[in-house]
Amino acid sequence: QVQLVESGGGLVQAGGSLRLSCTASRRTFSRYVMGWFRQAPGKEREFVAHIIWSGGSTSYADSVKGRFTISRDSAENALLLQMNSLKPEDTAVYYCASAPTYRNDYRSPRAYDYWGQGTQVTVSS
Repeated sequence: QVQLVESGGGLVQAGGSLRLSCTASRRTFSRYVMGWFRQAPGKEREFVAHIIWSGGSTSYADSVKGRFTISRDSAENALLLQMNSLKPEDTAVYYCASAPTYRNDYRSPRAYDYWGQGTQVTVSS
């Protein structure tokens, strides 16, 4: 099984930046789709971005497009999320997740089988 661990969350003022990382217990990223999701209090878990490890194609939610960048570090077997120009509405617990390559919709959390425990991102105004 794949175990995922997120790190890099914290408290930042609006307009600031954070870089989240997700590491895996095994070198399996190359055979999976990797995604970032977030969940704010009282809201459903929502799609942020995903990357198809083999080939590196990416997709972003409209709410973060142009501000967030998802990337891979194959040497370290790590998934990254660079978050710039942060807004208070970005405040949430951020999760990384892995999905098999045969699912239909990688914007849905239901596509993903393995999840990290999350890291808190708080953006103050």
